[in-house]
Amino acid sequence: MSALTLTKNLKKGIQFTIMTVGPSGLGRTTFINTLCGKQVAETQPAEFHEEGQVRLRPSQVELEEDGLKIALTVVDTPGFGDSIDNSSAFKEVLGYVEKHYDDVLAEESRIKRNPKFKDNRVHALLYFITPTGHSLRQLDVEFMRQLSPRVNVIPVIGKADSFTRQELLEFKKRVMEDIEYYNIPIYNFPYDIEEDDDETVEENTELRGLLPFAIIGGDDQLNGIRVRQYPWGVVEVDNTDHCDLAKLRYALLSSHLNDLKEITHDFLYENYRTEKLSGGAEEEEDEDDYSQDEDDEAGKIRIREEALQAEEDKLREKEARVQREISEKRQDLLAKESALRTLESRLTP
Repeated sequence: MSALTLTKNLKKGIQFTIMTVGPSGLGRTTFINTLCGKQVAETQPAEFHEEGQVRLRPSQVELEEDGLKIALTVVDTPGFGDSIDNSSAFKEVLGYVEKHYDDVLAEESRIKRNPKFKDNRVHALLYFITPTGHSLRQLDVEFMRQLSPRVNVIPVIGKADSFTRQELLEFKKRVMEDIEYYNIPIYNFPYDIEEDDDETVEENTELRGLLPFAIIGGDDQLNGIRVRQYPWGVVEVDNTDHCDLAKLRYALLSSHLNDLKEITHDFLYENYRTEKLSGGAEEEEDEDDYSQDEDDEAGKIRIREEALQAEEDKLREKEARVQREISEKRQDLLAKESALRTLESRLTP
């Protein structure tokens, strides 16, 4: 990049787009406003949305991070995951991502390109996981599997304050085990231990260890500190001991912004471009229409069976652990009873 181009980018700001997806009630709107440090998104009542429909609501805001101007677009998706059948919601979100790939592809094909063309490709999709404390739901698995080949998916846990610290760690572990089990290619802060410097490896290892990020949003102020208030106390949303929001924000808007843009352009978009130009995109779209495609229906059944099997395995493991604990306690009780009888025999004249 020339010095002139760099100066222009610094002047007009780097274009960056984040999409937030997840069922209602997980604090997406609060997260967006907390991330931006200002009122950007507004909460709308559930009755505003029609059954089975998802609305795509982009909001623009100008931010400045470390002296760098960012022309940030945040796309929220109210209505997602609120129906029994969410296949249309999947298509809406995927269609939005691919539409902006098509816009770039069309611009690249022009003989004379538009100097004011705005690249609105989605660089990071934050998928909000419901804090159930159990495994990923079928909705989570299917959505991330369908979108990961097209966009950098970063899983987050909405309303993470519903867990104790230990419960949160256990839930994070189960979520990542499921992501590995279903082979979902999320954005896991990649690094090359042979090529990257020690600082990069250390930073990415730390961020990878935080996945899925525990999110607690809040815009109340207490002594100049952003907090979320409860009857029993407060959570400092920017305190890394309380939640992962500050580290996620820094990764998105500073340390990994360029990496997310590069992967989007050099890998995800190039794969889509190749498929589109070779005619593979239409075939893939037909295959993804699982409401009509028998192969995809079989895939859905297989996912359900795998999820059930995984849940059964976990229940068996838990049952075995409980049985071991009972056995250990029984042995301990028998030992104490034996010691008590020995003591009584000694005390009996």
